[in-house]
Amino acid sequence: MLVRKIKSLLKNNSLTLDQLKQVHSPIITNGFCQLETLFLRQILLSTSGNSRVIAQHIYGTLFHMQNPDALSWGFAVRFFSANGQFKTAFSLYVHLQRLGLCPSSFAFSSSLKACARIGHKLGGLSVHAQVYKYGVCGSVYVQTALLDLYSKVGDVKSAQKLFDEMPERNVVSWNSMLSGYLSSGDLEMAKRVFDEIPKKDVVSWNCMITGYAKIGNMDEAILLFELMPERNLASWNAVISGYVNSGNVESARRVFDAMPMRNNVSWITMISGYSKCGDVLSARLLFDQMNDKEMLVYNAMIACYERNNQPKEAIELFNQMLKPGVNIQPDEMTLTSVISACSQLGYMDFGLWIESYMKLHGIQMDDHLANAFIDLYAKSGYIDKALELFRGLKNKDLVSYSAMISGCGVNGKAVDAIKLFEEMLNDGICPNLVTYKGLLTAYNHAGLVEEGYKCFNSMKDQGLLPSVDHYGTMVDLLGRAGRLEEAHELIKSMPMQPHAGVWGALLLACRVHNNVDLGEIAARNCFDLQPGKTGYSSLLANIYASVERWDDAGRLRGAVEEKGLTKIPGCSWMESV
Repeated sequence: MLVRKIKSLLKNNSLTLDQLKQVHSPIITNGFCQLETLFLRQILLSTSGNSRVIAQHIYGTLFHMQNPDALSWGFAVRFFSANGQFKTAFSLYVHLQRLGLCPSSFAFSSSLKACARIGHKLGGLSVHAQVYKYGVCGSVYVQTALLDLYSKVGDVKSAQKLFDEMPERNVVSWNSMLSGYLSSGDLEMAKRVFDEIPKKDVVSWNCMITGYAKIGNMDEAILLFELMPERNLASWNAVISGYVNSGNVESARRVFDAMPMRNNVSWITMISGYSKCGDVLSARLLFDQMNDKEMLVYNAMIACYERNNQPKEAIELFNQMLKPGVNIQPDEMTLTSVISACSQLGYMDFGLWIESYMKLHGIQMDDHLANAFIDLYAKSGYIDKALELFRGLKNKDLVSYSAMISGCGVNGKAVDAIKLFEEMLNDGICPNLVTYKGLLTAYNHAGLVEEGYKCFNSMKDQGLLPSVDHYGTMVDLLGRAGRLEEAHELIKSMPMQPHAGVWGALLLACRVHNNVDLGEIAARNCFDLQPGKTGYSSLLANIYASVERWDDAGRLRGAVEEKGLTKIPGCSWMESV
């Protein structure tokens, strides 16, 4: 009687997760093993895998089944693969094999899809071998999944061989082949495949539009867009993304405004476009126009603030996101942007709170988060903690090395910064402008002028042009060493307009070494660039006083008092830029 009632309940597709859990309870307590498969299939069909709680419940149910069967495990592999949890999907497929169960065709195709999405070529090859072993080569779905795998891992030759041998091809097969050539950068072959597709669907058109957009050929992309027999949201978003990536935000906005309907991708792409060109106000106006904002939209706006040097606004929006009325839980990318904002402000306490938040909510430390924390720790003076986290990284990349080198530089650990730079080169990682800025800062703190010069000149060997900040650091280095004429000549040789930080570094050095002539030149440029700041007047007045030019010193100090201006708070010249 109870078994029949449970079976009847499990046929109801509208049950919530909590209701399904209640149904599951008597199955476990009464040992109704024969109903486990039915229950699992029902929960897989009735729920979405976007919730961690749902995924954990499915996972736990699967591993506690008394009589595991291939169909249930196959359904689970397909479920996790369809919901973007590709590593879990593939691990379940491997466990299915260990249980000695025979995979279904959709278990094969779903595990191949998972391997394709995470770029697990070796795993995909092992599944391919099992496809032959179990004799499911004839399934068009399995063949298409294999084709998609080889296309996505960059093995176009194997993909083409499979495609040529396929007795039956559908539009998905053609699109996989098209995508493979586009991913490998062979636009000519992609266009040939596109032209040969007997019945193109909207995905075929979108693939080609995206291919042209990625190389910046928006004329061809728009031509195809206008020729499309039907368009979906992805078609419009591909064009918007293409314009954004080519730096044409105005055209992107025109397409955005012309859209008959928009999704979150449309809004996020436009916000990111404004972020790239530094138009934070337009990004925020778009953000405020949205009614239902999800986590990824908040991520885009928080990242916009952080990347455009508005860290306080980034943290304010993050706090708003956590308020009870909004209550959107952040992910790793949200926290990465917020930690970077903390780093800009020196908010170590808030960074420590985020650490506690991560532990409380079970958010794992990935490489992006680790790099952000390394930067925060290093800039806040916790260099040993930063180094410990850096050494624990599985994959040290340009970002992590640059953050660590910069951290050692600002904390006066020149020897460590140089060792890290050499280690980075030995690992085959090419430095960028940020890396060199950190290294030059290290040489500056250590007073190593010749080494700094050599480092500065070596940037060109790496194909990098020093920025105004690199010149500023070199001026500061030369100035500290008393080589004021060299510092002035370096400023005059700059291919770009020096900012106040560069002239300020020279002015400060003139104050230390009591050089009136160059001090006056540096101060005059500082006055022109930042007329409202009196720190420059005070420094020049002190230079006059050091050589007993009391009238000039008094005149400057009197002008400062008359204007009622306040002095610049204590900071380094480069920090005030």
